[in-house]
This record gives sequence, C-alpha cells and structure tokens, in this order.
Amino acid sequence: MSLSDLRPLGRTGVRISPYVLGAMNFGTRGSTTHEESVALIHRALDAGINAIDTADTYSRGESEVIVGKALRGRRDTVILASKFHNAVDDDPTHRGNSRRWIARAVEDSLRRLDTDHLDLYQVHRPESVTAIEETVGALDDLVRAGKIRYYGTSAFSPAELVEAQWVADRRKLNRPATEQVPYSPLVRGIERETLPVARKYGLGVITYGPLAAGWLSGKYRIGAQQPHSHRTDLIPGRFDIDSPNNATKLAAADALAELAEQSGLSLIDLSVGFVLAHRDVTAAIIGPRTGEHLDAYLRAAEVTLGADVLDRIDEIVAPGTIFSERDTGAIPRALAEPALRRSVVPAR
Repeated sequence: MSLSDLRPLGRTGVRISPYVLGAMNFGTRGSTTHEESVALIHRALDAGINAIDTADTYSRGESEVIVGKALRGRRDTVILASKFHNAVDDDPTHRGNSRRWIARAVEDSLRRLDTDHLDLYQVHRPESVTAIEETVGALDDLVRAGKIRYYGTSAFSPAELVEAQWVADRRKLNRPATEQVPYSPLVRGIERETLPVARKYGLGVITYGPLAAGWLSGKYRIGAQQPHSHRTDLIPGRFDIDSPNNATKLAAADALAELAEQSGLSLIDLSVGFVLAHRDVTAAIIGPRTGEHLDAYLRAAEVTLGADVLDRIDEIVAPGTIFSERDTGAIPRALAEPALRRSVVPAR
C-alpha cells in the first residue's frame, strides 16, 4: 500500500488517499497548540494525505479554526470534510439534525474553516426526533447552493442507511455519498450489514478508530498496569482492564499484539493494514497528536498484510465481533432506553 494509491470515494468520482487526517486532537482537546497542529497538518499533506476530517464539536470549533489556518494557500488540493449534530456550546438548540440547525451550523463551519465550501458534510450521529426527510432535504439544498459538494452520515445503522437512500430517491434528491464508522481488528460489527449495504448503494466508507480507542496501542496487555489517557478519564468503565466485561477484549488485544510481534510488525502496522485490506473500506481516519504518532502511521502506510496474517486475525477475533456496544459509535435507542423495551401499563 502507498498513500499515492488514491481510492474512489464511492461513486462520487472523487479519488482519496488511503489515510484521512483526523483533526479531533487539534486544539484544547488534544492539548496541542495551533502552531503544533498546523505543522502536523502540513507534514501529513506533504506526505501524500489529501483529505482532512474535522467537526464543529471538536474543541468547540477550535479544530476547524486550526484546519482553516493550515489550509491557507492549499485549500484547493485538499478534500475537506466536517460534521454537525453534536453540541458546540451550552445552548441546547445549537445541535441536532434539523434544517434550522444545519443551515446555521454549515455557515459557522465555513467561517471557522475560512472557505466557501465543504467537499463533504457529514451527519455526525443519527437522531430519532428529527425526520430523515428533514435532514436529507436540508443537505440536498446545501449541495444545490454550492456550500457543500457531497454529504454523508456517521454511525448510522444499516436500516438508517437504507432509509436515507430511499428518502433521497423518492424525493429525487442528492443521495448520501459516504458513511463514517468505527472499524479495527477489535471492532468488527460493520462487517455484518453496514459494509454490504454500503457496497449495494455505492457508498464510500471512511473508517475511524483503527487502534480501537487505544486498545491496540500496545499498552493493553495481560499482566500490564492500567494504561491512562484522556479517554480513560472520560469513560473509565470502557477501558478498565480489571473489569470482567473487558476480559475477552483484553485477551484479544494481547493476542493481536503477539501476532504483530511474530509477524515482524508494529501493532499499528497490523491494525491499519487490517482495516485497509477490506475491499469495501475506502480510507481510514488517523488521529495523530504528535509528530511521533504521525511517523508511526506513515510507516504503517507501506505495509500490506498477507492472507496468512489476515486469517490469524480472523481466528483471534471472528468476523463481525462486537465486544461492547459502546465501540459501535452509537448505541441503538432500543438498547439504551428501557422504556422502548417495555409495554406501558395504565395506572388503575
């Protein structure tokens, strides 16, 4: 594999590098200065990455500001993607998938990014309280107005992906062009239905989390001490190596680390190579916070896994495996809300 081997982004006609530079760690969230972040972005672009993914919620807009600074003089050479849906401040009306918020959110993102259009605008998460017709219609309007070139979704269920396609076809609107989902050797749920649906409808698939939120960093080993990171503080139960709920996942992470060592690879090599080996994956988002992180990802870009290694990964973590619903990006409401699973008995 090479970063110069551009891949088709679904049926858009756009060609994208195997890596997309993720901007979540730029700014306050990643404790990086604007100067450090801009330098990292320039290094990534110079190495051959031609796409950047950010979101209005990352460091409450600061990430978009940093990306805008970095792209001055280089905007036309980059496929620029952002997202909306999550909270950007403390105002409860400044979020969601409604037409009203989308119209405001896109203008704010364009201003922060210092550009007149986005190449890809993504619904960061599905939302049951807003009709999909409302969201798809608003995004179609943005395409026709020239403010965005394409739009996509993120962490949509297979049923939601199909519904969005049908709504667009029925109303003769521009269809969603991409789906962004978590995928790694430890997070394989999308292999069941999401990737087949994406293939059927010609969606470009941009994955994130190739290191499974740090579980494949090499620090999660049997007998090792509890790793600490920003994520472990935010969601402690998800990363607790002493939790019985994580025992099987820890064993799998340890076995994958051993496989990487036996194969003469780093765990990053193994993880990224696995993701990009799937025929329905267009590109993988990488989220380096330091130059050292970026160097490791760039080395991994030259690795192609053989069938023997891919088979061993399948033996360690079976295709379609989900260790935790939290890993899927969006827990279905039917699982998260008890009221949806119980009949309401009228009071006597």
